[in-house]
Amino acid sequence: MNKVQEQLIQFMTMDLVELLTTTQGVGYDQAMRAVYDSEVYAKLLDVETGLYSESPAYVFGLLQDELNFGHLVQAEI
Repeated sequence: MNKVQEQLIQFMTMDLVELLTTTQGVGYDQAMRAVYDSEVYAKLLDVETGLYSESPAYVFGLLQDELNFGHLVQAEI
């Protein structure tokens, strides 16, 4: 993983936490735990998936699906 990929992953993680706090009304700590403990975050860290280069809205949709259904719903990643 190069520096640019690391930064994009960090920015995406911050965006996901912020989106969770604003749309779901959860606290910052709870949102961070939800993101870091998710399958989506594991896929985000795997640069082979290319998930870090997707839009925050798309990745947030994946995270919401995971939180609602208990697992990733999208088969393509």
